[in-house]
Amino acid sequence: MTIHISTKPLAEKLIAVCVVGTRPEVIKMAPVIKRLAKSDMIKPVLVSTGQHSNLLDLAIKDMGLTVDYYLNINRSRSSLIDLTAQIASSLEDLVGNLTPAFIVAQGDTNSVLASSLTAFFCHVPFVHVEAGLRSNDITSPFPEEFNRRVAAIGADIHCAPNDGAAQNLVREGVPNDKIIVTGNTGIDSLLDMVQDNEQASQMVSGDERTILVTAHRRENFGGKLEEAFAALRCFVDQAPDVRVLMSAHPNPLAVASAKGLANHDRITLCEPMPYSEMVNALKASWIVMTDSGGLQEEAPALGKPVLVMRESTERPEAVATGNARLVGTDTKTILEALHSLYASPDTYAKMAIPAFPFGDGKAAERIVDAMEEFARAKLQPVFSATGL
Repeated sequence: MTIHISTKPLAEKLIAVCVVGTRPEVIKMAPVIKRLAKSDMIKPVLVSTGQHSNLLDLAIKDMGLTVDYYLNINRSRSSLIDLTAQIASSLEDLVGNLTPAFIVAQGDTNSVLASSLTAFFCHVPFVHVEAGLRSNDITSPFPEEFNRRVAAIGADIHCAPNDGAAQNLVREGVPNDKIIVTGNTGIDSLLDMVQDNEQASQMVSGDERTILVTAHRRENFGGKLEEAFAALRCFVDQAPDVRVLMSAHPNPLAVASAKGLANHDRITLCEPMPYSEMVNALKASWIVMTDSGGLQEEAPALGKPVLVMRESTERPEAVATGNARLVGTDTKTILEALHSLYASPDTYAKMAIPAFPFGDGKAAERIVDAMEEFARAKLQPVFSATGL
């Protein structure tokens, strides 16, 4: 019998189930989804787990995406274990109906953890976008460090944002042929938004030095953030031309931690901004204070110094380029860092040099190319018997 290897494309495109659950995931998955929509081989199916329902829907609209499937998740039960189980169970049902060629997830949320588990148990190749980030402390950030390590165990394509992340994976025993250094898709989205949106920020005035603030890490809730915000309020009182704009996270614990910033005429606490306005605010800001991972990546590209309210970071590249500084949540340390940037133009200038340690804006292109190559090697060609 002769075996013929067909070089024709499949009659129908392969399905890539792209899972998102939070606003940052939407922003970072959007370039991949849009690139997949142009593929001749693979089509994206966007699935929302609804971890951050209101924020997620806002981001989906802002990024010009359409959700194909919403998972029926009961958010009244807030246990991380229960959330993960619900997402995995719903995804399993969806996989049974769609028989996808890939499950794709980005980052380190519980949606990613559930996606990786589902892919493994259902024998579906898993594509991990933004793979290999490590703080090397399993409890910080919590539960993200654990989630991304678990996701790495079963991934078939590890899309590492940079060489450091790739080396982390190699040290953990991931084969080189499963790792591709792509850059970070967040930079893809940032550069696209900067290019497409030249409007001035509605939230930041160019006449003042504005500190853009975000905070949502679970390990900082309570006393740690309260201490950090006490330092921030003290600094604003000492610097009459400084203003604070804090984009509040919807978690009630994050809101409670920010109560020390309330009722100040130069401190604005606002609802989460659309991504386009957040980028505009970032462009117009003086510096950034955050415990978020995304802003640690975005701010250096726009030349904005970052004070990171954490003791460690899985994004040390921004510290290495001089764009970011770890200050934790200690009042004295934060005040010293703020006064240093305020009083010394040279210190500020060194941190404000634009740098791109996290990508060049072509990450999504590399990720989709890797998926198509994997499909050709593992899921194609189609074998057919053509005679005896």
